[in-house]
Amino acid sequence: MSRARRRAAAVMAAVAAGVALAVVLLTGAANGNSSGVTDIGGNTSAVLYAAGHRPLAPEFSGTTLTGSRLSVSAYRGKVVVLNFWGSWCAPCREEAPALAALARTYRGAGVAFLGVDVRDTDASAQAFARDFGITYPSVADPASVVTMDFTTVVPIAGTPTTLVIDRTRHIAGAVFGAATYSELATILATVTRG
Repeated sequence: MSRARRRAAAVMAAVAAGVALAVVLLTGAANGNSSGVTDIGGNTSAVLYAAGHRPLAPEFSGTTLTGSRLSVSAYRGKVVVLNFWGSWCAPCREEAPALAALARTYRGAGVAFLGVDVRDTDASAQAFARDFGITYPSVADPASVVTMDFTTVVPIAGTPTTLVIDRTRHIAGAVFGAATYSELATILATVTRG
């Protein structure tokens, strides 16, 4: 498959995922939240998934921006905050200070922060992490392979998207768009209790 066709397929998948999210959110609101999705408000679409409605997060591994191998399976038993970002993404720059602060707040509390750097060069991504004080590891995803794996279970329509994965590897919450400290703290408070 040519690069143009792969890109077109990725765009179509992202559009379909966005439509699916809208349907899920609207159905949940219209049916007394029978979908198991709770909108927690804020400036973005931030949601919590009820325990029985949490999709299983895909396993993934890759090379970090520093050249190390990383496998999400190494974080089994921890809550994982997984942020899809790119140095070229203005909303990613907007949310970066909140993510860096939350990573510091939750250090040593059984919560791991990981990034997935989408369609970026290593040099640009490393500069972004340095400029915003991002100290947690990020897997390089130049061809959006990890991102596309996740779109099969949750609607990642673009960057930034932040997922909160519970201790049993289920996606417990998500912020579609630039995450705020308070949105992620609300999701983490719920997920770390359960």
